[in-house]
Amino acid sequence: MTTTRDRGRLRSVGIRLLALLAVLLGLTAAPAAHGAVQKANAAAPFKILAFYNGTWDDAHISFVREANTWFPQQAAANNFSYTATNNWNQLTNITKDQYQVVLFLDDAPQTAAQRSGFERYMRSGGAWMGFHVSAFTTNAGGWSWYYNDFLGSGNFRSNTWGPTTATLKVEDRAHPTTVGLPGTFTSSVSEWYSWSNDLRTRSNIKILSSVDPVSFPLGTDPNQSWYSGYYPIMWTNTGYKMIYANFGHNAMNYSTGQTLSSTFGSATQNRFILDSLKWLGTGEGGDPTPPQGPINESAWYSLVNAGNNLCLDARAAATANGTAIQQYTCNSTLAQQYQIRATDSGFSRIGPRANAQQAVDVTDVSTADNAPIQLWNYTGGLNQQWQAVAESSGRYHFTARHSGKCLSAPDTAASGTQLIQRPCNGSAAQSFQLVQQP
Repeated sequence: MTTTRDRGRLRSVGIRLLALLAVLLGLTAAPAAHGAVQKANAAAPFKILAFYNGTWDDAHISFVREANTWFPQQAAANNFSYTATNNWNQLTNITKDQYQVVLFLDDAPQTAAQRSGFERYMRSGGAWMGFHVSAFTTNAGGWSWYYNDFLGSGNFRSNTWGPTTATLKVEDRAHPTTVGLPGTFTSSVSEWYSWSNDLRTRSNIKILSSVDPVSFPLGTDPNQSWYSGYYPIMWTNTGYKMIYANFGHNAMNYSTGQTLSSTFGSATQNRFILDSLKWLGTGEGGDPTPPQGPINESAWYSLVNAGNNLCLDARAAATANGTAIQQYTCNSTLAQQYQIRATDSGFSRIGPRANAQQAVDVTDVSTADNAPIQLWNYTGGLNQQWQAVAESSGRYHFTARHSGKCLSAPDTAASGTQLIQRPCNGSAAQSFQLVQQP
């Protein structure tokens, strides 16, 4: 006769055996398919404190407002927290245990206490990223450590006008902040600064990107344009954990206060910002993981764009024919889970988990540039089949069978914007990390 106590013991033994079996299965599981593991959130979370002034020049104010919206949107997907403040006195006693990264959005410390507190923070291992006006000065000697040593740039010398995009040349593609970038890329719109010091002569400065000569003339006012020369745009000081980026000035209609451009309008530039923050906050930057094997056709993946870290998403989680495929903040919902299954000749259909009858489709079988991407019932159409091409970074780009063009993020990094097809160009906007979902 089995007693209640005996049944309890048997149940306990069974649970232990099941647990042991699970461990054994975990130890003998097959290696993950290529792109199957999300690495963006593997590192420990870090905290960012962003300082801003927000009271002068509409273009700088516009950038601050954008930044204080965009960074919180990126925080969850990139494992950081973001706090913004216009109380620069918080610098006086700041430590790296409180905040691992400090940002200067549109200004720099002004009082002696703020300056000494920031210098102490950096010398004790803190990390910093500054934008545009944070390096502006006509009195570098007034705080020589910051402007001449830390930044290396010295005094402001000239600027371009009006604000425009620039083609930027990546000078060092091995740095953790640039390893995921192409050799050249188009920036977002900005006003560009030049400096009294030649950063190339500074032994502690590593220039990460500069204006590519194809950009000349740079500017729209003939009297405030650059026609030749060498102009660093992003750089780091090898003696500190820091990055400076010379963008952060939107185009404006100063009469109406209307913003005419977005500093976060370049997917590749956004990739640089996010990889910079990861490197500053954790010591890790871009992840050029090499291919590890074929795509697992039975797995479900989120497709994370390398340029803006947004996910391929079915708008409003809909499953009707014609539902827009958009870029959206990653959230692991069914609207962002897709299976990549072979058809023939190296092509595959990309099917949504929410409706197995559908596939990612180029609208109206169009072969035109910028044709929008949608969901549609799968019929075997050539516009519903994609070649998944493995990249050296460990990511993939997807080429449409009917057009030979690539699945691409749009020029804007705004969440909710529909994806398109464009000629394949090797840019981060066409590169996707496959993140396996349960």
